[in-house]
Amino acid sequence: MTIDYDVVIIGGSPAGRYAASYGAKLNAKVALIEPRNVLNKLNKLNYLIYPTPSQSLARSPIDTEGTTWSEMVSYTNSVATRLEQMTSLENLAALGVDVIIGDCEFSSKLAIGINGRLLKSRTYLLANNTVPKIPQIPGLETTSYLTLSNIWQYLAKVDLPKTWLIIGGTPQSIEISQTLARLGCSVILATKSPCVLDQIEPEIAQILLAQLEINGVKVITSQLVMQLQQVAEKKIIQIADQVIEFDEILVAVGQQPNLATLNLTAVGVRQHYHRIVVNHKLQTTNHRIYACGSVIGGHDFEHIAAYEAQIALKNALFLPIFSVNYANIPWVINTHPVLAQVGLTAAQAKRHYQPNEILVLQQYFKVLTAAQIHSEITGICQFVVLPNGQILGASILGAEAQELIGLISLAMQQNISVSALASLSPIYPSFTEILVKTAQEWSQYKSRRNNTLQELLTSFFYIRRDWKI
Repeated sequence: MTIDYDVVIIGGSPAGRYAASYGAKLNAKVALIEPRNVLNKLNKLNYLIYPTPSQSLARSPIDTEGTTWSEMVSYTNSVATRLEQMTSLENLAALGVDVIIGDCEFSSKLAIGINGRLLKSRTYLLANNTVPKIPQIPGLETTSYLTLSNIWQYLAKVDLPKTWLIIGGTPQSIEISQTLARLGCSVILATKSPCVLDQIEPEIAQILLAQLEINGVKVITSQLVMQLQQVAEKKIIQIADQVIEFDEILVAVGQQPNLATLNLTAVGVRQHYHRIVVNHKLQTTNHRIYACGSVIGGHDFEHIAAYEAQIALKNALFLPIFSVNYANIPWVINTHPVLAQVGLTAAQAKRHYQPNEILVLQQYFKVLTAAQIHSEITGICQFVVLPNGQILGASILGAEAQELIGLISLAMQQNISVSALASLSPIYPSFTEILVKTAQEWSQYKSRRNNTLQELLTSFFYIRRDWKI
């Protein structure tokens, strides 16, 4: 059988385009299949910059509390235009990628049929786009609502609705709820979980929840939306014993891969709960087909999908010897202040190690001169470490957290001890000081625990004071 390509990428996601670019730069012969629906102009804004709209609004140089909605839309559109230029299919074609638009499916002979052609490749990479998960709520099917796939497209064309119900406790729902509240909307965020983001440190979750409430987001946990009904332009919702009226509803309980038309059973690719099953090398149950990003579940962040795409593509093009390791990869939720995390939380670390070995070091942003200058005093930095100084994880809620977490990630990758961070001399004043001040808590902890050292120091200074000058 003649091989047409080194790898065929079934895309529709930013990770697919990243993989195609990466493969072309390795001089491989690459084809990228983009579904027609993704290129629909109505979906363009969402596809190009999701979840960037909430990020760009949260970090906008414009003060969102004193700005019109039209100015916010204009700013977001300018971000979309610049990103489009960097990630366009034209740029990929210029790199040598064979870009094919259309809907495809696998044949039983491990080839891909598209537009009347049959593409044959040494390997394949699934990097599909996603579709929203829709919960089973009585009345939802007859009530108009928005999802993560169309909210920004919709808002770009209308006056900003004033009252919102956001269903779901995902990072994206939290970002959007705070963004809308900061723009003057009345927002209720409802989740059936007992807490918002249960995978973060409890104290940090409480601070973030308090900040959401300060911004005007009312958070309802452990409650299901019981029923929905639309009356004229208003939506009437029953939550527990409350009946509330809203202008708009956003369903943001998560995304799921769009795999229905690929005919994966014909090539032996197994799925579990609508996710593709892969091993640590990102191979599916067909060893010539790899997958990355949202189609394999787990971490729903674009930079993690890009990391997976890189691992999968190297295995697909060379030998399958590279494995994914998420331990040192940070992730960020673009709230205000920003939440960033890497590695294990204290609770997770105690399940992997002896609980009495786990140390939690923390420091608050209010002790920083930079935080006082910029009025960004809300925040906390936590390190999870072992007694030998090994960093197991870190959580930062505060200004510049998305930049600071990268330093901790590097320290963890290079096995740099927390004592080395304590000896840094950062620029004064800067937010980097929070890392040093937190790391110094480890030295103080070790010193307090060493009774012999404490006694020696006390004796030394007692004798020293009696020395004749």
